[in-house]
Amino acid sequence: MESKYNYFKRDISWLSFNYRVLLEALDERLPLYERINFISIYSSNLEEFYKIRVADHKAVASGATESDEETVQSARELVEEINKEVTRQLDDRVRIYEQKILPALRKNHIIFYQDNHVEPFHQQFIKDFFREEIFPYLQPVPVSKDKIVSFLRDNRLYLAIRVYPKKEEENKGEETKENIEKYVGECINERNVTDFRQPLYFVMKQPYAKVPRFIELPSREKNHYLMFTEDIIKANLNLIFPGYDVDSSYCIKISRDADILIDDSASSADLVAQLKKKVKKRKIGDVCRFVYDRAMPSEFLDFLVDAFRIQRDELVPGDKHLNLEDLRHLPNPNKSLHSLEKPKPMKLTVLDEKESIFNYVAQKDLLLYYPYHSFEHFIHFLYEAVHNPETREIMVTQYRVAENSAVINTLIAAAQNGKKVTVFVELKARFDEENNLATAEMMQAAGIKIIYSIPGLKVHAKVALIRRRGLNGEKIPSYAYISTGNFNEKTATLYADCGLFTCRKEIVADLYNLFRTLQGKEDPKFTTLLVARFNLIPELNRLIDREISLADEGKKGRIILKMNALQDPAMIDRLYEASEHGVQIDLIVRGICCLIPGQSYSRNIRVTRIVDSFLEHARIWYFGNDGSPKVFMGSPDWMRRNLYRRIEAITPVLAPDLRDSLIEMLDIQLADNQKACWVDDKLQNIFKKRTPGTSAVRAQYTFYDWLNKKDN
Repeated sequence: MESKYNYFKRDISWLSFNYRVLLEALDERLPLYERINFISIYSSNLEEFYKIRVADHKAVASGATESDEETVQSARELVEEINKEVTRQLDDRVRIYEQKILPALRKNHIIFYQDNHVEPFHQQFIKDFFREEIFPYLQPVPVSKDKIVSFLRDNRLYLAIRVYPKKEEENKGEETKENIEKYVGECINERNVTDFRQPLYFVMKQPYAKVPRFIELPSREKNHYLMFTEDIIKANLNLIFPGYDVDSSYCIKISRDADILIDDSASSADLVAQLKKKVKKRKIGDVCRFVYDRAMPSEFLDFLVDAFRIQRDELVPGDKHLNLEDLRHLPNPNKSLHSLEKPKPMKLTVLDEKESIFNYVAQKDLLLYYPYHSFEHFIHFLYEAVHNPETREIMVTQYRVAENSAVINTLIAAAQNGKKVTVFVELKARFDEENNLATAEMMQAAGIKIIYSIPGLKVHAKVALIRRRGLNGEKIPSYAYISTGNFNEKTATLYADCGLFTCRKEIVADLYNLFRTLQGKEDPKFTTLLVARFNLIPELNRLIDREISLADEGKKGRIILKMNALQDPAMIDRLYEASEHGVQIDLIVRGICCLIPGQSYSRNIRVTRIVDSFLEHARIWYFGNDGSPKVFMGSPDWMRRNLYRRIEAITPVLAPDLRDSLIEMLDIQLADNQKACWVDDKLQNIFKKRTPGTSAVRAQYTFYDWLNKKDN
């Protein structure tokens, strides 16, 4: 039955979020290089979006795959809509970069050359640098419609070059035919060029494995100078093509389908074999985007489209300089430019390394907020389990871990110390398949029991369990840890997450049942934890129904939901229904939000988006419950995949003081008037304005200060 409600399209909503990331580059309150980094993040996000989401839609549009959610025609229309919106955003990205960032760099005595024009005092340096550092690594490859198509590597930057043979009188005294062959290759001479002014086309991969993307030029007086490597190459193309007039050159790049299609019903051994084989083919996937300098003449672009057999719906115009995700590596030669003073991770005095976390958690639950609190506390927790003689078993899920992970190293130490260690490894974590497989094999070699992915499911829960027994067999507390983020000490400094330590028997028992389920040993019953595919959806419906009943009775129905993404139509419908009954709902959704505010059926729903120094990653749910609020935290977003096709774990926060601290965080985020936006019914990011006479609230920094005062 067709719903009476409407929804934003998932991918168009995501583009709205990514545009909000780009808008951070406009914030002059931020340090300049922090603003530049947001352009890098925006570009990197977009690259992955095309490799996964757009590639999926293109596969449906071409008839290569089938989908229950879209037809061939709707997939084609969506790809067209996506490309149109990305092109619109490019105009703003260019404007921000050229009219805001480059002048700000100049104001700070950093001259970033953007074309072939350079000051006379740098021209000789550029020629010498080109000859000595770049030229040996360049390899022009002829492009022809009639010959074998050259393979363009995924996400690599190429120069597309058009040249014309010089007139004979211009060639007198120029390089010989042998030298031309040396520089350009014998393929030129295979051409039957009857018209000496017929254009020749080449592509040339930029040698960034050998030469940095950005080159620092000699300073002069107070000024520092930077230049793109490709602009240095463009300025010296005549040295690569002697005997030819270089007409023009433009940057191009290819994005390829990076999704890995595997047989979800395969056994663990077959799954490992599939991944090892298919992950190597990621770089040679089908083209999903051909990005080109939009200044390229149409006949030049037409030639490349025909020669590389590009489909027209794969064309996405770009700027003069592509791959701006590289801007995160932009040198900062002006040492007086300050970087952003981000909150430093706090170490709780009650959890000093000399103190026992086990003893603390045996007395009361503990809630840590990353990156405001140090992730070293969790490492210390594992380390204590390694050396505690009463530790019987350590059980952990692994979704994404850092390279050379302290978590993994500690688990290996536990196995070597005679502890039983069981790790569930999700091999299907996109872009982390190889790292997860390598760490799994390393752990297995150290004696750790490894359980691989469940057929047909992803395990996204972020949980750990320390099972203990007294030396004389008596029962003593075991410990559970439930988190919103991965066991990854690198991302724990970048992502805003929270993790709960507890030894409450009901949560420990539920978590043990969950691990038994992951081992395929039983169909569990959960009394306290909410687990996707088991009791999560029924409990969410019950909680929403409770707020609706309160509103119907004339009492206050209240829901606050913080998450990364809201996409599942069934749950969105429940929120629409609650709104129609008068329940006041605030959504704090960082990314995708398919719920449309501002409609008759959503008039009581407000959508807030926060983008700041840290990536908001926590999932926290608040239900008012007539003044006795229920608060939950855990791993899932409200997307179909999380609610129905993954194993996710959510815990109620039962300790009143910890519950209140989560509510305080939600209140602070809703009060943010510095980095928070409303998302309106047109997917626009409307910045919240500070009311005259009120304090400035920048949620991440305000909450850090609140925690600092509270914990000390």
